[in-house]
Amino acid sequence: MAPAPTRGTFRFDKYMAVMEALRQSGYPLVEHAPPPMPRRWLEAIHCPDYVEEVFTASVPQVKERRIGFPVTPHISQRVQHTNGGTWLAAQLAKKHGYAANSAAGSHHALYDTGAGYCVFNDLAVAANRLIAEGDAQRVLVIDLDVHQGDGTASLTALRDDIFTLSVHAEKNFPVRKARSSLDVPLADGIDDDGFLEALDRHLPRVFESFAPDMVLYQAGVDVHDDDRLGRLALSDTGIERRDRFVVGEARRRGLPIASALGGGYGKDPREVGQRHARSMITCADTNARFERSFPVSLGCDMDGAG
Repeated sequence: MAPAPTRGTFRFDKYMAVMEALRQSGYPLVEHAPPPMPRRWLEAIHCPDYVEEVFTASVPQVKERRIGFPVTPHISQRVQHTNGGTWLAAQLAKKHGYAANSAAGSHHALYDTGAGYCVFNDLAVAANRLIAEGDAQRVLVIDLDVHQGDGTASLTALRDDIFTLSVHAEKNFPVRKARSSLDVPLADGIDDDGFLEALDRHLPRVFESFAPDMVLYQAGVDVHDDDRLGRLALSDTGIERRDRFVVGEARRRGLPIASALGGGYGKDPREVGQRHARSMITCADTNARFERSFPVSLGCDMDGAG
């Protein structure tokens, strides 16, 4: 395996820490190595010229600065596979109720550039492919990362078969927000009860009004009080309550739900990795109340996620 980029501020070692935490947890897991997302499905969402730049590792420096790290040949290969991981997780969720990609959640990537540690937008790409191939008719993207899912919102704008719900810190990145199907901006310092109250007020109504048949879940843990880039104040218990609520709302309606990793930042990648692992295990454990299986589809261990 080629080394991760040495330039940039993103901590790529987080992803191996997530895998180590999952494997050491003792929870029954089934790991899957995803195939790369086919180029034509990436080009169905992203500008073909930009896709070519990524595939040939020739992304201009101005775009690399927006992304936050250089797009090396190694990164080019990884983002193709992590996009495939979200697609694979959705396929496995249709069989088992819930599955997770242990990477991706790259919700800041835009049509002709990456941004915010995101290269390709796996959520938009997977949602589009699910509908185009007849695996779903209406996809709900639930984005509970601390940052607004601006890329996903802009890439799926004006579509009536994809609904984007973003619950995020109002004053956090990006400065210029996109318009999701429904945005729920939160004030700095919102705690467990405040976050869950907002989620309870909006999410069930979205399920009832939009009536999705597939759910993609951006399960960022940068809502945590100790997160380096967050502005909210959830505890470990609060994130667990959040995940149980989201998966429970989907599964009691008989809907498959696939999660992507999303953001989580700190000085110690092991601590952040443990936080992500607990989130995926909580989701799988909640699903186990509805299904007699515990699959967690683990994609690649490296990708930008915002």
